[in-house]
Amino acid sequence: MLNKIYPFMKSISKFVLVSLIFLLNTSFAQMSVQKDLVKIQSYQSFDKVYPGTEFKIAVEVQVAEGWHINSHEPYDEYLIPTSLTIVENPKFKLKKVAYPEPHDLKLAFSESPLSVWEGTVYKGALVEVDSNLTLGTYPLVVDLEYQACNDISCQAPTSVTDTLNIEVADKTTPVNSINEKIFEEIDISLTQPTANKEKDSDPISNALESNGLLIGLFFVFLGGLALNLTPCVYPLIPITIGYFGGQSEGSTTKLFFMGILFILGLAVTYSAIGVITSLTGAVFGALLQNPIVILAVVAVLFVLSLSMFGVYEFKLPDKLVNKAGGAKAGLYGAFFMGLTMGIVAAPCIGPFVLGLVTYVATKQDPYFGFLLFFVLAVGLGTPYLFLAVFSGKIKKIPRAGEWMDAVKHIFGFILVGMALYFLLPLLPESFRGYVLPVFMVGTAIYLLFFEKLANSVKGFRIFKIVFSILILAIAVYTLIPSETNSVNWKPFTKDALTEISGKGVIVDFYADWCIPCKELDAATFSDPRVIELSKDFETYKADMTKSLSPEVEAIREQYNIIGVPTVLILNSKGEEKERITGFVNADEFYKIISEIN
Repeated sequence: MLNKIYPFMKSISKFVLVSLIFLLNTSFAQMSVQKDLVKIQSYQSFDKVYPGTEFKIAVEVQVAEGWHINSHEPYDEYLIPTSLTIVENPKFKLKKVAYPEPHDLKLAFSESPLSVWEGTVYKGALVEVDSNLTLGTYPLVVDLEYQACNDISCQAPTSVTDTLNIEVADKTTPVNSINEKIFEEIDISLTQPTANKEKDSDPISNALESNGLLIGLFFVFLGGLALNLTPCVYPLIPITIGYFGGQSEGSTTKLFFMGILFILGLAVTYSAIGVITSLTGAVFGALLQNPIVILAVVAVLFVLSLSMFGVYEFKLPDKLVNKAGGAKAGLYGAFFMGLTMGIVAAPCIGPFVLGLVTYVATKQDPYFGFLLFFVLAVGLGTPYLFLAVFSGKIKKIPRAGEWMDAVKHIFGFILVGMALYFLLPLLPESFRGYVLPVFMVGTAIYLLFFEKLANSVKGFRIFKIVFSILILAIAVYTLIPSETNSVNWKPFTKDALTEISGKGVIVDFYADWCIPCKELDAATFSDPRVIELSKDFETYKADMTKSLSPEVEAIREQYNIIGVPTVLILNSKGEEKERITGFVNADEFYKIISEIN
């Protein structure tokens, strides 16, 4: 019993002690000029802004020597936190705030250290401009609420303000970055007041702004390479093998040339996205998350598969063929395949592309957007240049003959299978799970009993039998019913977050066509530890599959969902504490939600 009472009494004693000190020094505090203790100076990141865009502000806070102010998250509940806001203004909306790292300070009246700021510190914020705002200059009043203390006394809680004059211009007017050295002093991770820990977006902006163009482009190229490690890019591997392995005659030069065209096609798609994003500020995910684009991808894959079965052959005009030294098959197809694969990899974007999109949308420079996304696509496509050469050279193992056509048929089935995979979200859910297994069974039966080409080649015949039995086994295993435990999700509605009562909230924004979403369901949300801990939260799934519907569009705009999967985690007060974009494993997700209260 005493173990429970003692900490409580200790906290009450600390509160009473601090209160007495405050009361004893009230008269002194009233005679002090508090505005001299804390001064602020505000700065903006651009000389002008456009309606419907975002810009950053920095606030330099100077605390008088010998005094301190509490951090935004003091250790004890009775202490007054420091908060940065803007005076209510319908023309500007404060989206996020970044507070600097506080330090611990041991004072005479406190048994334990306090979390405080002293001297000169910088705070940053992200401000959204009303899209319907008319051109002109508008005041933006920045307000810092705080309580100043020294080693023996505390002033009454108060606030200090500063005003910025924000010029709103049309999109034909050039915008220049200003106060760059000031913004280098602050951490624009922008984690407050909604505590969104979007750790990957703003550091990207900082890296691009703080380095030269060449270094920035190299950084983007490396980011493109890294995207090959994300689940959304996995489908490109069998598709690339299927296409290039079936189109080439084995010439290394031509295989390399086709790989270059594939990368250029990929780059054209991403560059177009960069230009559209820079001109409109439109979100990357919404542009590509719709059934029309999915059907286009399915159609391209299916049409390309027909060339594997000998229905047609991509061929350049004779004049170009002669000038190219006889190169003929697959050149159009390689470029067109690159155009399509840019769309395949794009809908469920990773945090890196998310940050790049946000940065380009803020800059609103179409040439700059084109360049960044072109380099990104080159980085993404570079490994496929080597994969194209490798998959095409596979055909040179035995001598040319029927073996080539037989391999082309296998690659053709791979392309058809991938087309069906991307078609699944548009099919009725009742038989969606049977489409691919049935196709795999049919393919295996055809290859085993009806495909007679190259059966005289012993090595290939053995490979075909093993391959067929393997996909047959996978298909049968997939069709066997299994019970999969998962988080107890409820459908998300626009009023869902108004119904929470004293619990944290987890919202999973997903789409049926999103590969990382399926990875989260299979590997993360099925983990027993995650399931057990999730019972302490209200858990919702927000279906973003039909992205053209008004309901989905409203949710996307309300919660600023740029790509899927996005998982929002709110604490019991309804404050957003974490925003996860892309796949995270069960260990990482468990650690994140275990720290939410």
